[in-house]
Amino acid sequence: MTPTWQLAVDCSDSARLVAFWCEALGYVPEPAPEGWDSWLAYWRAAGIPEDELEGADEGSGAIIDPDGVRPRIWFQEVPEAKSGKNRLHLDIRHTPGREAMPYAERKASVDAEVERLVALGATVAYVNAPEGADHYAMTLRDPEGNEFCVV
Repeated sequence: MTPTWQLAVDCSDSARLVAFWCEALGYVPEPAPEGWDSWLAYWRAAGIPEDELEGADEGSGAIIDPDGVRPRIWFQEVPEAKSGKNRLHLDIRHTPGREAMPYAERKASVDAEVERLVALGATVAYVNAPEGADHYAMTLRDPEGNEFCVV
């Protein structure tokens, strides 16, 4: 069998990150398994104890690509807060790259996307535009401080 993968992101508020990243990436919340009205109903039927479901909402904490092409992302609630720089991050490729779009257009496109993401709750960490290089990107933080780039 060929392995598949998902990206798991530790967080303190999965519902908040599900909402943010659905808007950021054009994903949708993962629906409950077929035949179930909600994830809670599914988990209860699977025998997960009520004390483990305390505070759980109706979602799985995961988002999926509605076209089924990109990987599933699961936001796993953990008790500890984020404490340092990410060792893994997403690059949201918003432009087709140097060969297909002039620098000024790429910059304007990235800036517009960054403005949209900031309105959704992201914050700008820094601009990645080395002097003399034909490269422009911005590093942002999601609502819980996880870094990601827009290129």
